[in-house]
This record gives sequence, structure tokens and C-alpha cells, in this order.
Amino acid sequence: MTDYVYHDGKFIAKEKALIPITTHAFLYGTAVFEGIRAYYNKEEGKTYIFRPYEHFERLVNSAKVLYMEPIYSVEEHVNILRELLRKNNYKKDAYIRPIIYKSANRIGPHLIDNPDKYTLFSFPMDDYFAEKGLKVCVSSWRRNSDNSIPPRAKINGAYVNASLISTDARLNGFDEAIVLSQCGKVAEGAAMNLFLIIDGKLVTTTTTSDILTGVTRNTIIQLASEVLGLEIEERVIDRSELYCAQEAFFSGTGAQIAPITSIDNRNIGNGEIGKIVSDIQNIYNDVVRGKVPKYKEWCVDIDD
Repeated sequence: MTDYVYHDGKFIAKEKALIPITTHAFLYGTAVFEGIRAYYNKEEGKTYIFRPYEHFERLVNSAKVLYMEPIYSVEEHVNILRELLRKNNYKKDAYIRPIIYKSANRIGPHLIDNPDKYTLFSFPMDDYFAEKGLKVCVSSWRRNSDNSIPPRAKINGAYVNASLISTDARLNGFDEAIVLSQCGKVAEGAAMNLFLIIDGKLVTTTTTSDILTGVTRNTIIQLASEVLGLEIEERVIDRSELYCAQEAFFSGTGAQIAPITSIDNRNIGNGEIGKIVSDIQNIYNDVVRGKVPKYKEWCVDIDD
């Protein structure tokens, strides 16, 4: 079976989608991307893309940071993605990666007179982490700041920061890491947002704390408030608060809801996956598959 991608304005076989080795984005990381998920609902026999409009709106905003011109409207992006998933016909959960990249073939980092191109690919993907609580550490690396490479934009080159954070954590025997901002306050995970349960409240860092404003993050905040009735606090978080939280978890399109049971070798709560995190996980898993009518507008059927 042929795997299709969308590249340079047309659908082609994945093995034919190539870029020159002198491409600017390859040499300097001058590209922006999104991570999107599509979920297969076995009972309905339908594939739903979760919140694609919000993802493509963020892609457009990320592109502005790198002086990129809009290649497609948000609606056009969504329609191209729907067609790609119909062609690939996975009948299982999938991950999608759209990329706008600087395509000049030259040496020199500047973004002027540097054409933008677009590519989009997908592949089947189950859970990013195993179904267990994560053992995490606080990284010795710091998050890049809004005045260096802004984390609110998904810029390819910026993810070297996440690579260093995540790799060092694994080499030191942890599953993942939490990273601090340049001023020493809690930011997020290597490439995920962070939530804590403190005194019964759902606590997370502010959108001005050098984090990516996650689509999954926004989804969780709304579901936790409307479905579970939790009080939400978006605020600055000190490192020491991590150790006193009753529950903790990462969130992200790839990671989905990833419970944390230990931080810097200190148990979170009783060291087991907590009830509130489990409830959020269960609700989220139903919502993304279009099983909750109130939130079904977030799910785009690829066949409609």
C-alpha cells in the first residue's frame, strides 16, 4: 500500500518527497510545524481529526514569526489534510505533521528573499508513552525565552532545546523532564505542557511563562472546568511546588495525557496515578474520538 504525503502542491508517494541538502530549513532550522492527531472511532467506523482549525491557526501564527507568507488559508489546510487521510485510509489513530519551511538553496541565515514551501505527512501512531506513571526530573537546561527563540511558536530549530532536555533525562534514568524558564520558574515539559493538582485545584503555568500555548492544554482547561468542576489556576509556579503537588501530568498532542508519579525522586501523592488525572484522561480519550456530543464540533470527520 502506498503512503501518500502532500508536497509542493500535490499528493505524491512518500518516497518521492525529497528536498535538496542545501535547503535553508535543513541548514538552519528555519521552518515551523504542527503536531495534529486523528482518531479512529471503531464503533462509528469514522476517523476524526481533533481540533485541526486551532492547530492550523497556530501554524499560521508561528509562520509570522519567521517572516513567512500564508501559503493556504486555514480552511484550505484542513481540506488538504482530510484528503491526505482519505488517501492513506489508516483505519487507526494517526499523527500528522504539517511544515512550512524556508526553501532557498544558499548559505547564510537571513530570511529575506527566501521562498516558503509546504509539506504535510502522516503516519499511524498509538500512545506516545507506555501506560504507566512517568518518573521525571527537573532539567539542568533552561527553556529558550520569548526574546531568543519564542516557545509560543513551533519553530523547528528551537526543538534542539527540547532534544537536550529530553535526552539528558533519559540518560540519567528518568522518563522525561520538566524545564525551568530563564528566571528559574517552572515552564513545562521538554515538549509538553505541565499540569499539577494542588489543594484540589488544577494548576498550570501562564501563557507568558515561556511555554507553547498548547491546543491540548486549552482542551484540558475547558474539560476540567466544565465536566469535572475543577477550579483552574494559571499562574507562576515555583520549583518547590512540584514536590508538594498531589497529582501531576504532562499534556500534548503526541503525549495526550501522561501522568507523572515521581519528580526528582520524590513521589507525587502516593506514587500512583491519581484519580483526577485518570478522570481527565478518560474524558479526553472519549472527546477526541467524537464520543461526547457537547464537544463533537472539535472533531472533524475526514469524510464529511
